[in-house]
Amino acid sequence: MNILVCIKRVPDIGSKIDLTPDCQNIVTKNLGFTISPHEECAVEEAIQLVEKYGGSSTVLTLGPAASEEQIRDTMARGVDRAILLETDGNGWDPAETAAAIVENVKNMGQQPFDLILLGSESADSADFQVGIRIAHGLDLPCLSGIKDLEIYDNRVVGKREVDDGWEVYEAALPAVVTVKEGINLPRYPSLRGTMKAKKKPVERNAVQRPGPGLELQKLKHPPESGKEVEMLGQGPEAAPRVVEVLKSLEVI
Repeated sequence: MNILVCIKRVPDIGSKIDLTPDCQNIVTKNLGFTISPHEECAVEEAIQLVEKYGGSSTVLTLGPAASEEQIRDTMARGVDRAILLETDGNGWDPAETAAAIVENVKNMGQQPFDLILLGSESADSADFQVGIRIAHGLDLPCLSGIKDLEIYDNRVVGKREVDDGWEVYEAALPAVVTVKEGINLPRYPSLRGTMKAKKKPVERNAVQRPGPGLELQKLKHPPESGKEVEMLGQGPEAAPRVVEVLKSLEVI
C-alpha cells in the first residue's frame, strides 16, 4: 500500500503571535513552527498502515524552504520519502494549495497512491477544505473527519464520531481521508530516526501560484476575553454566597 500524507507548516500555538505593521503577515523571527495535531495523527496513521500492510509512505507539504524542518520530523517518525512544493513563503488559500497538490500527484502517473491522508483541518486557518478539494481534483472518494480507519479487501472503512455514537463510511481505494486528533497516539521521533532522516533526500518541486484567487485584506488579533473577579466576602460570612455559587455551577 502506497500512502501520501499531506502536512502544513504552522506557527506553534504556544507562541505569542505578532503581526507585521501592514497586518499582512505574522512576524516569524522568534516564532516556533510545527504541524497541526490532526496532521500528526495523519502521519502516524500512514506509518501504522504501512507497518501493517506493507508498501511505502510519502510526506508532502507546500510551503517555504524552511518547511523542510517539519518534513524531516515526519521522516524521523518513520515516513519513507518526502516532497516539498516550494513557495516564496506567502500564504496560499485552500483552492490554490489543493490545485498544486493535485497537479503534482497527476504528474506522478496513473494512481501513484492507494490512499491520501490529511488532517481534518490545519491549526492556523482551520478551513476544512484542502482534503475535499484534492479528492474532487483527482476524482476520488473522500471520507472526512475520521477517528477510526480500517482497510478491507481494497476498501477503506472510516468511522466518524457523533454525539450519540459513530457514523460508518466505506469507499473503494484509491481514496482521500481526512483524520481527526484522537484516531491514534502519535509517536515521538527517535534519536536513530532523527539521524537517518537527516540523510534522506527531499524532492523539491517549484510551484507557480495560480491567480487571481482569494486576496488577503488584513490579519488581526481576536479580541481578548475579559476577566472578572468577584469577591464573595470574608470569613464565615462568605459561606452562604460560596454555596450559592457552587449551586449555580451545579457542583452541588
